[in-house]
Amino acid sequence: MLDHQDDARVLIEHAKDPEPCEDRTVITRLKALTGAWTIIVPVLAVVLLIFTWQRSLPGWGVALVTVVLAGSVLAAVHHAEVVAHRVGEPFGSLILAVAVTVIEVALIVTLMLDGGDKSATLARDTVFAAVMITVNGIVGLSLLVGSLRHRVAVFNPEGSGAALATVATLATLCLVLPTFTTSKPGPEYSPPQLIFAALASLVLYGLFVATQTVRHRSYFLPLTRQGEVIDGEDHVERPTTRVALGSLFLLCMALVGVVGLAKGVSPAIEGAIESAGMPHSVVGVLIAMLILLPETIAALRAARRDRVQISLNLGLGSAMASIGLTIPTVAIASIWLPGSLILGLGATHMVLLALTLVVGTLTVVPGRATPLQGGVHLVLLAAYLELAVTP
Repeated sequence: MLDHQDDARVLIEHAKDPEPCEDRTVITRLKALTGAWTIIVPVLAVVLLIFTWQRSLPGWGVALVTVVLAGSVLAAVHHAEVVAHRVGEPFGSLILAVAVTVIEVALIVTLMLDGGDKSATLARDTVFAAVMITVNGIVGLSLLVGSLRHRVAVFNPEGSGAALATVATLATLCLVLPTFTTSKPGPEYSPPQLIFAALASLVLYGLFVATQTVRHRSYFLPLTRQGEVIDGEDHVERPTTRVALGSLFLLCMALVGVVGLAKGVSPAIEGAIESAGMPHSVVGVLIAMLILLPETIAALRAARRDRVQISLNLGLGSAMASIGLTIPTVAIASIWLPGSLILGLGATHMVLLALTLVVGTLTVVPGRATPLQGGVHLVLLAAYLELAVTP
């Protein structure tokens, strides 16, 4: 009888404390290690960037930079999610989109200063690559993952439609119209036209941010299956202000490391692309894909949690920020940058952009998507990548 009583006592104690002391210690240590690498990797990336900046890298150096680069991307996603959870949606998505885009703009201007004649189309190629990757890649993957995991992906058509309309207007003003203007030969804007495009981009982006964060914030929050707005994640404890500020600082460090190290390995990428006989514009595509990795991973994680609206905020918001911040900055930089600034797209890319916007509109209007819509967007991205490699 005593044995049975002892067994019962053990079962009761285990029910009260299901994890033995040793197991809890292991779990605590694992959590500490998980937190430690997200701090160490951004610092390591910045240190490595300082030692490798403007230097040619040997093969082992390129491999080391690539590994740290991948770690920085994952660390950036972690810290972005911490900040997003502290400030709530849609501010969290906006912070990540703007942070990535600001550093992307700095990278474009830096490469334009060093690129000579090849840099004339760099801003156009990078911005268009960002638009196609976000609107077709991030949105397509998010819809596919969300609908496969939860049968149907649910989002708010009012917020997503407003974002897509702004992206369409910005893309047409900045990337399509320069091909048809006659004030200056070639697919370029004249100085007054460039000033107008830059100011229009800033005004539209500012209006969208005000709409997203103040006046109609509920349009950009995730929805339940019954169409109710989800404002916050009540079952998860929010990080403290101190932790969020630390993550914001480390997020900026990680993004600086991602962009800077990407620039460091770009000569090796350029050499490989030239050896393969591919167009120089492929460099911009690869760098854009690398820079947008944090947003892609964050969007997929949100889609897995059935928060597809957050994924669309990231994808469409990144496309909008890429145009709305890059074009004004490049317009100002063109005052002292050597050479011309070609913004107009060719016929093939204009057809792809038009098809993307039409398909995106048909996807957004119902507010619900199946794997078919996600697959259509991904096919459009694949077509863009194929034509970028073999125009």
